[in-house]
Amino acid sequence: MVGFFAGWAILLDYILVPTLLYVIGAAALGPLVRVPQWVWIVVFVVFNTVVNYLGIESTARLNRIFLVAELIVLAIFVVVGIIAISRGTNGAHFSLQPFLRPEFVTPGVIFGALSIAVLSFLGFDAISTLSEEVRDGDRRVVGRATVVSLIAVAVLFIVQTYVASLLVPTLTSFPDGDKTNTAFYDVARIAGGAWLMVTVAVASALASAVANSLVAQAATSRLLFSMARDGRLFRFLAHVNPRRKVPERAVLLVGGISLVLGLVAVSQVALLTSLVNFGALFSFLLLNVSVAYHFLVRQRSRNWWLHLVMPLLGFVIVGYVLINADLNAKLGGLAWMVVGVVIAVVQWLRGRTPELTLEDSP
Repeated sequence: MVGFFAGWAILLDYILVPTLLYVIGAAALGPLVRVPQWVWIVVFVVFNTVVNYLGIESTARLNRIFLVAELIVLAIFVVVGIIAISRGTNGAHFSLQPFLRPEFVTPGVIFGALSIAVLSFLGFDAISTLSEEVRDGDRRVVGRATVVSLIAVAVLFIVQTYVASLLVPTLTSFPDGDKTNTAFYDVARIAGGAWLMVTVAVASALASAVANSLVAQAATSRLLFSMARDGRLFRFLAHVNPRRKVPERAVLLVGGISLVLGLVAVSQVALLTSLVNFGALFSFLLLNVSVAYHFLVRQRSRNWWLHLVMPLLGFVIVGYVLINADLNAKLGGLAWMVVGVVIAVVQWLRGRTPELTLEDSP
């Protein structure tokens, strides 16, 4: 039962992540091309749904291309930014201030920043949903890929944010609204001019609305498929295309949901972010509990530091961020969990137990 609610909670995250990425991509292209944002959302959703429908090989191949392109643009930004800092552009100079400014550090700021960090790092967990796509059945590669991705992303985030912070030395916050959504592009303009701003904005839009959302749709469709196969959702979604080897009905459903939500939630980046965070954080709470239970109770482990202290710290930190989340996000998230309770009760009344037997497993 705990596993069902963990899956149900993170399903909220997975369903809304593609929508959020489409909205972010449309917002990035908005100032550059005089086309309504909803048009971009339609284009992105249709393109990604078609690529996902063609199979996991097509998805992986396209993502490798985008990964190389993104790293090139990021390298250009960092190099141009460092040159601009060395020249004193906008009063910039090299310092360690972006890492610590004690006068601005408060618990509220730290935990407020944590909610942004949660959203920024989300996606590493989606690697696990593709474990059945691993060649030769060596699923240890999934664990290694997860850790490597976290380390790589952390390094890239720190480098680019440090350079960007140095280029606006007197700024401690951005105004609310559209200015916040385009803040990084404004920093790029300060560093290299209009050409760099356009380059970064286009790269960010394509990275969010094509590369990232492509994988997000693939992961979400696999999660829907696995829950349907285990009888936790409609069996209709447990269908696999015999030729393309993809859960085509789940892929099409995710594309349809993303299209509808994207058109409804255009420019609602803050609300979507909060809802995505709620689903992820709630499931991560259960993840910390499951780690402690599995090792301390089932495995009789006596490694108190790794299997008790670390999960406890994770639970406390994640729980604090969740408690202080946006009110609308908490209300929406709780409503989602109530729907999950109803589904669980219906399953129980139909005689479906929440336990997965060996025969149920893939």
